[in-house]
Amino acid sequence: MKIRRNLAGVIALSFLFAGALAQAATVSGTVTDKTTGKPAAGDAVVLVEPMSGMSEVGHTTTDARGHYTLNLPSSVPYLVRATHQGADYFIPAPQGGGNGDIPVYDVAAKVQGVTIDSDILEVEAQNGALNVDERFFVHNTSSPALTQFSAKSFEIVLPPDAVLGDVEGQRPGGLPTNLKLVPEEQKGHFAFNFPIQPDEGDKDTLLQVIYTLPYTSGKYDFHSQLTLPADNFAVLMPMSMKLTGGAGANFRSVQADPGIQTLLMKGAEAGKTINFTISGTGSMPREDQNAQGDNGQSGAAQSGPGGGMAPPINTPDPLSKYKWWILGALALLLTAIAAFLLRKPATVGVGAPAAVAAAYAAPTSAGAKNTALLNVLKEELFAIESERIAGTLPPAEYAEQKAALETVLKRALKKQ
Repeated sequence: MKIRRNLAGVIALSFLFAGALAQAATVSGTVTDKTTGKPAAGDAVVLVEPMSGMSEVGHTTTDARGHYTLNLPSSVPYLVRATHQGADYFIPAPQGGGNGDIPVYDVAAKVQGVTIDSDILEVEAQNGALNVDERFFVHNTSSPALTQFSAKSFEIVLPPDAVLGDVEGQRPGGLPTNLKLVPEEQKGHFAFNFPIQPDEGDKDTLLQVIYTLPYTSGKYDFHSQLTLPADNFAVLMPMSMKLTGGAGANFRSVQADPGIQTLLMKGAEAGKTINFTISGTGSMPREDQNAQGDNGQSGAAQSGPGGGMAPPINTPDPLSKYKWWILGALALLLTAIAAFLLRKPATVGVGAPAAVAAAYAAPTSAGAKNTALLNVLKEELFAIESERIAGTLPPAEYAEQKAALETVLKRALKKQ
């Protein structure tokens, strides 16, 4: 009888423990309209799984207090999406459940305070084609804060003979999202159907389009137009190529990277054509090509006496503008890694870093091993990427460490 009572107690405690775990595997929070400062009642809130094509795995609607609750079906990474007045807002779901407050904004088709901080064209020429990677850093400093959103949230003008490649958008502080440009009636005119949310500190909205242009003659005449005023219009290209400005195109060279030419024009007006010609051929230097100058020193400007001239004040450093965007893309990669590793046990080979191998060997269960491995990989990947961007990790060491981590990932994913 005593044994039965003890067994019944154990079973009861097990059910209570299981119930506590189930209750913990939820994400809940409040959707707040930052334009009005009030709860956003009646907004749709959806749990989506990035690794399955953004499939929707949970749905709910905010109550009168803007509150919502969603169950997390498993331990894979999720995003929570709130839709307010047609515009979507995302936050990462807390791993294992927890608080997930979501700020949203009222929507308008046109918003005062939306401007272009920088329009940056990165160009290189090879094999009879001119490859262009154009990035628009868009400010939204509206007051009261509003999101600019419509079928034509942000319009751009590309060369009429441009062949489109990848198109992406990124919200302030968010992750890159694949997009499709909406063609307009006039050739070369397109629109982003993407919300331009208010800035978050120094983070604005990034819109990117990659395209190619015919380049059989070895030169190309640009007639760029902006639909909004831009503080900065810049062209980045290899040192072997040349830019010749047309009438009114006042470009000046900016010393931002010793291996790249940066030609900057300040105060570009909306609707006014910027004429310039690109000539020559060449490829943009890769990671290890411009890490050292002629004297073997790092290409970064030195801060002490005799360190050379620094870039002029108020000129954009393209790398610093891209840092948060690059880290956002890296976070998306880590989300993908998490989804794979949490679904099936992985193995570690002889070539894996000692720290990863040790962390993987320590736990006893497969789930614990995957979690430990994932945590170490996240820390190591973020660490080496951050050090590389900051210039504190030599290219050779970066390549060696990254190759070791990739070996672990490839062997783990092979088991899938």
